[in-house]
Amino acid sequence: MSIIDIDRWEEILITITRNKTRSVLTAFGIFWGIFMLVALIGGGNGLQQMMSRNFAGFATNSCFIISQQTSEPYKGFRKGRRWDLENHDVEVLKTRIHEIEDISPCLFKWGSAVVRGDKKGTFTARGTRPDYDKIEKQTMMYGRFINDVDMSEQRKVCTIGTRIYETLFKKGENPCGGYIRVDGIYYQVVGVCSGVSNINIGGSSEEMINIPFTTMQQAYNYGKTVHIICLTAKHGTAISALEPKIQELVKDNHLISPSDPQAVMVLNMEEMFKMVDSLFTGIRTLVWLVGLGTLLAGAIGVSNIMMVTVRERTVEIGIRRAIGARPQDIMRQILSESMVLTSIAGLTGISFAVLILQVAEVGVTASGTEAHFQVSFWTAIGMALLLLSLGIMAGMAPAYRAMSIKPVDAMRDE
Repeated sequence: MSIIDIDRWEEILITITRNKTRSVLTAFGIFWGIFMLVALIGGGNGLQQMMSRNFAGFATNSCFIISQQTSEPYKGFRKGRRWDLENHDVEVLKTRIHEIEDISPCLFKWGSAVVRGDKKGTFTARGTRPDYDKIEKQTMMYGRFINDVDMSEQRKVCTIGTRIYETLFKKGENPCGGYIRVDGIYYQVVGVCSGVSNINIGGSSEEMINIPFTTMQQAYNYGKTVHIICLTAKHGTAISALEPKIQELVKDNHLISPSDPQAVMVLNMEEMFKMVDSLFTGIRTLVWLVGLGTLLAGAIGVSNIMMVTVRERTVEIGIRRAIGARPQDIMRQILSESMVLTSIAGLTGISFAVLILQVAEVGVTASGTEAHFQVSFWTAIGMALLLLSLGIMAGMAPAYRAMSIKPVDAMRDE
């Protein structure tokens, strides 16, 4: 029997449409299961891309060291002592821990008054080193980032965020070489930058004035104080492995109890990224469990309805057997009906899910966020194969039941 057998396909169509309500309700289980599976997978992919873009450009093997009040007394110092990180901590960490790749101290001055001519605003000033660009990647709209010469000569130069540029300069105007006044001190603008990542240290990169670290220490009389130390580990080294050594060295520098759990806060970005990855792994597992469970329930529904249909067609099947139909022909017919019903319902579910995902993608893109709420080509192929498998599984029991019907028993039932 060829695949393109008009009579066979007409018979399948007549059988499916004989009881339209029953067929529609049966197909709905498969439709809903495959729709949920595709929609959840595509939606999960889109959400993961949106989340990943928040981290794009930010070093995943990085950490940030922040000083906090001590929680234990130590060597004559009382509990609750306030202390500050210093330049010496940066040098000790760099020289004693060889696995550190980049390190940059940071200083902050929130609420800085920024003025250019008759235009002004309130933003955040950040003192940092050139290495900071390797920790939080900066996209340069104009000019350059802070360099080593700026540091060594304590130059009064700065880079400004895009929001500051829009506030102080005309659209399309190159600000490089111009001057702005920050808290009463004039700085020459050498670049306009913004962070690639949505993770911000000390404030939004779009509203940040980056000043050479040495210049800011002198301008604001910070002395040797450091607010935050940012660092990355070399390739192949986990930040988690360096954390105990970092804690030990910093505590030793400031006479802090080695067992104090609070005094030195190490914000481990590597652990945060792992948590996000674990979250999406769990979501994907849940999606597959829910989707496959719903599909299996739909397949069982199809199988049950096909069993009822076979019982209703007992006489018809018996007559076919009596006039020469082989058991394989009966089995092939029942399996074909099951596969057609499952495939139509499944493909409709996939198409509807893709349409919904496309609408979601257009809406998200229109809001300024780029994300693809779709399933991959191989996932779609896998779905098609899954539908065929479900159709065969749903039709096996009814097909064996139909194949076992004997002509004599069928006539007796009549």
